[in-house]
This record gives sequence, C-alpha cells and structure tokens, in this order.
Amino acid sequence: MTLAVGQPAPDVSLPTDGGGHVSLSDLAGKAVVLYFYPKDDTSGCTKEAVAFKNALGDFEAAGAVIVGVSKDPVTKHDTFKAKYDLPFTLASDADGDVCERYGVWKEKSMYGKTYMGIERTTVLIDGAGVVRHVWPKVKVPGHAEAVLEAVRGLG
Repeated sequence: MTLAVGQPAPDVSLPTDGGGHVSLSDLAGKAVVLYFYPKDDTSGCTKEAVAFKNALGDFEAAGAVIVGVSKDPVTKHDTFKAKYDLPFTLASDADGDVCERYGVWKEKSMYGKTYMGIERTTVLIDGAGVVRHVWPKVKVPGHAEAVLEAVRGLG
C-alpha cells in the first residue's frame, strides 16, 4: 500500500514502552509525527531518536506529539528509551500490520543480500487524522528540523 497525502491515516493501535498503549484515535486534535524506524539501538535509529528528542519542546509548542514505531518488542523499547532518555512514545508493531498498512515494510538490500525490513519513513498526520506529509527513505541529518517546519506549517 502507498500512503497518499490528503487521505485519512490508517488507525494505529499498538502496545508501547512502559506497558502502555497508543492509538491515533486517542490523539485526535493533535498533530502526530509517526516515524517508522528499523531497529532500536542502532546508529541511524539512535541518531534519529535523539534528533526528535532534542527538538521535542519545539514539537510540543507547535501542538504535535511524536510516536516512534518499529517491530522491536516493548521490552527492547524500554531499554532503548532508558538508555537515551527518550521522552516520547515508542510503539511495537511486532506483527507488522501497521508497517504493512503504512507501506513501510519493503524489500531492502545490504551487502548483496535482499531481505524485508522497515524503510525509515515519517508521516505527519494533522489533528483531523489526515496525512499531511510523508517522508520516505529518510536520511537522518536535518530530518527532525524538516518535520518540525512542516508541523509549524499546519497551524
């Protein structure tokens, strides 16, 4: 599935770090930065998470919440979150259903081998639950700033 700007965001209902739960319907009225990343505690994913952490005050001031999603179990999310003092929700899509519905579960290749994995992607959803921006194949440097600019553009 390919996610298109202007369409309603597929609902998300997932377990989170700390034994919690998150769903888009619970976040209605707020902009949501839903970012999909391959794996906890890897270099690119750590840099991305820390960039969002460092800009969190600005995202909150703009009325947005940040939710990171990977297929890692919540216990791994708990460890990753504690290690880097991440102040936002990390959700576990262990069965990959949400990744499939958002079109981020892709064939990838490394060192000549192909495999299935999460393509680093960020989706900006407005307070009405509509997709307003999609960043596929995210390159981490400068990404949090670009997303923040788009969030500010919603208001």
